[in-house]
Amino acid sequence: MSMMRAARLHEIGGRFSIDEVPIPTPGKHDVLVKVEACGLIPNLRNVVTHFPTWYPFLPLPALPATFGLDSAGTVAAVGDGVTAYRLGDRVYVNPGVGCGECRCCVQGEPTRCDSYTFMGYFGFGPGSQAVFERYPHAGYGEYMTAPAANLVRLPDNLGSARAARLGYLGTAYSAIRKSALRPGQSLLVLGATGTLGVGATLLALAFGAARVLVVARDRKALDRLVALDPRRVVPVVLGEGGIAEQARRHLPGGVDAMLDTLGAKAPAELSVDAMGAVARGGRIVQIGGVAGPIPIDPHPFMCAQLQYIGSLWFTPAEGAELVAMIESGIVDLDLLEPRAYPLERLNEALEAVESQANGFTNFHIVHA
Repeated sequence: MSMMRAARLHEIGGRFSIDEVPIPTPGKHDVLVKVEACGLIPNLRNVVTHFPTWYPFLPLPALPATFGLDSAGTVAAVGDGVTAYRLGDRVYVNPGVGCGECRCCVQGEPTRCDSYTFMGYFGFGPGSQAVFERYPHAGYGEYMTAPAANLVRLPDNLGSARAARLGYLGTAYSAIRKSALRPGQSLLVLGATGTLGVGATLLALAFGAARVLVVARDRKALDRLVALDPRRVVPVVLGEGGIAEQARRHLPGGVDAMLDTLGAKAPAELSVDAMGAVARGGRIVQIGGVAGPIPIDPHPFMCAQLQYIGSLWFTPAEGAELVAMIESGIVDLDLLEPRAYPLERLNEALEAVESQANGFTNFHIVHA
């Protein structure tokens, strides 16, 4: 078999169509992965409709293009230079690819590379188009190629459908590491009932946080998070007073760290309010991309020794650490409710995830 089906976008703002395209051939240090499941990103419709206008500095692949960010499946072929993987190995494909040659890539920090690119999504610089050309297909195709160094091995107790959620989980994992959260400390998760926020809450508990303040508007959804550990998870309801005011009622000295998971449509005022809950010497980590600008007064930041940190995605090494936590049972993903769609229903699925997405539902595409 030399051909495969792929859902491809042919025009900005258009719908995806199912095309027959050649199965890609892996390069010397690449693998060919038979995709079993791929995550659905609530923001994808915005990306393929508005990003050329909103964020022209974040390039999209040349059209027609196969999108699909979070892919999991089995190794179907390996390049001549690959020795660590065999046919049939179960893997997650970390879609973040750098140039592989710069100082940042060599030292294992591809997220800092000027050419860093999400295969099947968008890029971060002028070098991204070369990455798209090298890896033209992603998770909405039946097969995709990827650098062997980007694979994360999957244990038997982590199926491909749940592994397709690793992008969100990994983003939260890397952010918590950057927050320097230690066992017994406290963390505030802003936007805690969203897809990023639910993962961040699970991981904060796994990291040993003594208190996790979960901030959101939906009280029923917050109750689901509190049920994970009623002794440690504390709800803060938007609309029932200021965020910082409510947080400091529970922890008068403030929280040790804060994760901002709010998306671009959220008002920046919520982020500013929540930052007032952070204790002296605390860290604020941005992973949601809330629409800015966010006003920061340098003098209080200096005096309180606060830090504001941007965190982009996660490395394959961090992905392996996260998977080890899931394999051991330290992180339990049983609260995620699967919502699977076949490739032919991708357009319908994107409409559903845009209108019905919540942090507890695992929307994904499955390949027959």
